[in-house]
Formats: sequence, C-alpha cells, structure tokens
Amino acid sequence: MTTNDSRFDSDRQIISALGSLAASAPVTLPDRVFARWASAPSRLGEVFVAFTDAGVQFVCPFESVHGDVEEFGQEYRARFARPLQQARTVPAGVLPALRGRTDRDLRLDLAGLTAFEQAVLSATRRIPAGQTRPYNWVAREAGSPRAVRAVGTVLARNPVPLLVPCHRVVRADGAIGQYIFGSVHKEELLRGEAVNLDGIQSLARRGVHYLASDTTGIVCFPSCRDARRITPAHRQGFTTLAAAVAAGYRPCRTCRPGVEDLGA
Repeated sequence: MTTNDSRFDSDRQIISALGSLAASAPVTLPDRVFARWASAPSRLGEVFVAFTDAGVQFVCPFESVHGDVEEFGQEYRARFARPLQQARTVPAGVLPALRGRTDRDLRLDLAGLTAFEQAVLSATRRIPAGQTRPYNWVAREAGSPRAVRAVGTVLARNPVPLLVPCHRVVRADGAIGQYIFGSVHKEELLRGEAVNLDGIQSLARRGVHYLASDTTGIVCFPSCRDARRITPAHRQGFTTLAAAVAAGYRPCRTCRPGVEDLGA
C-alpha cells in the first residue's frame, strides 16, 4: 500500500468513525471535513481547482503536477492540511475567470493566509486585464509601500493564479519579471490580453516608465487604458513620476501611479 492510499484510507476511517456517533451527524459534515476538487479548462491548459463552501482555495495547472491527481492532492494537503473529495464541476464564475474574463462575484477562500498576504492578493486582483502594474504599486495598494520584496514572495506562492492575476505584476524597470509558472507562460498570458510588451519594453530602454498627455495633463503607467489613447503628437515620456508631477502633470485616477523604486 502506498503512502497516498494510506492517507485516503485514513480519511475514510475518520468519516466512518464520525458516522458511528450516537447523535446524527449534521448533513453538512462532509463539507466541513472535505474540500472539493474538479478539473477545468484555462488559458494555461487544464487545471485542478480545489474549493470550499467559502470559495476557491487552490488552482494548480496539470502541467505543474504532470497531470497527476495524486500529486495535486499532495500539494494541496501540504498547504491546507485538509482531505479532498472529487466534485462534478467547479463553482459558478470560475470558468469565465480562468478564461480571463473578470467576474466580481467569484468567491475566493483565502482564510488561511495572513492579513498582509490577503491584502497583496486583493490589490493584485484589481489590476484590469490588458494592463500591468509594478510590484511597488501592489505594495502601496496593499498598505505596505516598503514591502516590495515581500510582495514578490507572496505572489510566488499565490494559491489561486489566474483568478488572482499575478501575471499582471511586472518589474518597474520594464522587464516582465518572474512568474509562478515561468516567464514564458507569463508573457503568453500578457500578450493574450493584448498588453503591448514590445512597446513598453522599448520605452523602458529609453528610460521612459510613465506616459503623460499634454492635452489632459494626466500621467499614467504605459499599459494604462488612458495612456493607450494618447496620440504620439501629445505624448510626453518621463522616467519618474516625480519628474512628471514637477512638470505639471497629475497622476491618473485609473492606474494610480505613485511609487518610484525602479529596482523593484
């Protein structure tokens, strides 16, 4: 008998023992004991999705566990210490979100994370499709502007990638940076959302990290939807936000630029 078989037998024995109690077990008992899982299609191919009554807890691409449900179960239990039970389908809202469509009603179960981790994921979740934000932006939005490296650590362990779009968080110097499933997949996802990576990186090589419009007087991150509307004749580039503000421009209310650490 393998270690995995022993664990599943142990789970069944626990449920069996609970069922033998003198008082009738509540009908919701299995939901309290087990998390559920199902597979679903995504932009990274098939993924395993684990969820509780509170929401989605874990998303794991088949590729990262070689399509092995046992390996997926091991990764889940190592992080959440809870047995899994197969479900017929994923919760409502998950499929559109996995395909890249924003679903504000999608529920996530992040109860096991720290307050800082939850704040980082909440800020990251607000980045619109087709746009990017630097790590220092996430730190500021999460209420800890100096915790840029800690933000990177949290996103490297994001339990619900794609649903919390950590692939939209990039380096402030124009490089796309690391990704939980590799930089190739990160670039694939961003290009699939029509992020102009080539244009952004070309600007960065010239030291331009912010774009301003001399007609609206607003300065944005280059990927911001408002920046994309600036015609070349009215586009002004800046290395720092401070320089743009000193020149009389005000930060965009859409993308909310604000932090200067280009080393993030």
